[in-house]
Amino acid sequence: MDAGIYTTLTRQSGLMREMQVVAHNIANISTTGFRREGVIFSEYVKRMEDAPSLSMANADTRHMDLRQAGLSQTGGMFDFAIQGDGFFLIETPEGQSLTRAGHFMPNAEGELVNPDGHRLLDLGGTPIFVPPDMNNIALSQDGTLSGNGQPLAQIGLWQPGDPLKMTHMGGTIFISETVVPADSATILQGFVEDSNVNPISEIARMIEVQRAYEMGQGFLEKEDERMRGVIQTLGR
Repeated sequence: MDAGIYTTLTRQSGLMREMQVVAHNIANISTTGFRREGVIFSEYVKRMEDAPSLSMANADTRHMDLRQAGLSQTGGMFDFAIQGDGFFLIETPEGQSLTRAGHFMPNAEGELVNPDGHRLLDLGGTPIFVPPDMNNIALSQDGTLSGNGQPLAQIGLWQPGDPLKMTHMGGTIFISETVVPADSATILQGFVEDSNVNPISEIARMIEVQRAYEMGQGFLEKEDERMRGVIQTLGR
């Protein structure tokens, strides 16, 4: 197969993956705490013994945009939003995980959980319990949760030890091998953080990717016609 076809096919594969990521971003424009993702293209050069080196595109790395998103006021007693760099620590079947989605509620046992039933953890890594008869729930910016003026727990805020090694487990949940306290972040009660996806930018990027894919597809079709013509000429 012609080297140009190999190169174009690898680029087409990367563009297809990027289109899937962009579509996923657009689908989560309204998802609380969602973090936009992108695809990083890298060049893979294969050295040939009896021909020029072959350059191919590789798009197997996904980049997470951790920039702060806007906040929406809900007035919910257990709706929390983070201002600054930091994540809530929650307990999932896969272990302790990070999230910016701050919509919580007490479960049957009185522990604060997210809509998926994952427990919110305090600064010491233990579940947060709110007595069912406790009223006047208040949260200070340092994460101290109080009821009737009595401290109940302090919500922990964390950031990955190495952001480049943080992986997206799915939805609004991330996994990091190590976490460190997010000392500069604060928490607001009665707010949730929006998705940080910019719909206009994502739609524009989708159009760019589609045009680039169509251009590559056109090249492949012309190369196919050229090769067929050569084969037919040689077969005469």
